[in-house]
Amino acid sequence: MSVSKPVLGIFCAIGVIFIWSGFIVFSRAGVITNLTPYDITALRFIVAGSLVLPFIWSWWPRQLPLSATVIMAVCGPGVVYTLLMYLGLTDASAAYAGVFANGSLPVFTTLLAMVITREVPGRSQFLAIAIIVAGGVISGIPGMATGGENLVTGILLFLSASALLSVYVFGVRYWQITPRQALALVTIPNALVFLPIWYFLMPSGLAETDLSTIIFQGLFQGLGPGFLAVILFAVAAIHLGPTPTAGFAAAVPASASFMAMPVLGEYPTPMEWTGIVVVTAGLVLLIVRR
Repeated sequence: MSVSKPVLGIFCAIGVIFIWSGFIVFSRAGVITNLTPYDITALRFIVAGSLVLPFIWSWWPRQLPLSATVIMAVCGPGVVYTLLMYLGLTDASAAYAGVFANGSLPVFTTLLAMVITREVPGRSQFLAIAIIVAGGVISGIPGMATGGENLVTGILLFLSASALLSVYVFGVRYWQITPRQALALVTIPNALVFLPIWYFLMPSGLAETDLSTIIFQGLFQGLGPGFLAVILFAVAAIHLGPTPTAGFAAAVPASASFMAMPVLGEYPTPMEWTGIVVVTAGLVLLIVRR
């Protein structure tokens, strides 16, 4: 039985929620070890790059102008986005990252669509986005309270990551980029530029880190956010549109709270549970009224 395109987009967006929740939680667990943010970024692109490289010739989007190629490579979930997230997670909790990096994503995406395509969301969509953002903020307030001393720096890092990713999500639909092309655009240029810089110039804690931790971070970061999430993001953006896709990503603060319980020992407070319920209500409204 064939699956309708909106349903396929919804399933892919839900997959993004789980992968991105794991990205935040397990990245937080990684950066508090001897691994540096640069190490985790390198492990991600070593694994993802190895998977994509054999197919680069057939997957590369030759129809794209150079400007679009550069924009998608820089603004996608590549080196810049990854480093912004890892550096922010060095001093901030998982919930703190989820609120600012993912809760703000539908806002940036909506603004981008309004400016470039003059696409103005309906009132129900605006309301759904507002509810999702409000729920994300509510669920992240306890995490924000323990986010570390560099609060302003953390906010700027996560908001910058969100703004970059909104360009990528919008660009997938705007330039009609296929999931395979998205993988090629995000993975190979970032790997070719970053890995030599990391190897020769960046500080590294690989030698002081357990092999099991290195293997886990490499496999999860490379296969999860580095490979599967790129595909799922592209499919969701194609079939749902950039704003609904970003709305799903805003549910990450809530889902990350669940995942953080067994992994980081961070248990949701009553306020976080309230935020989870609010985000869920906003997502339902966004899906039903799209």
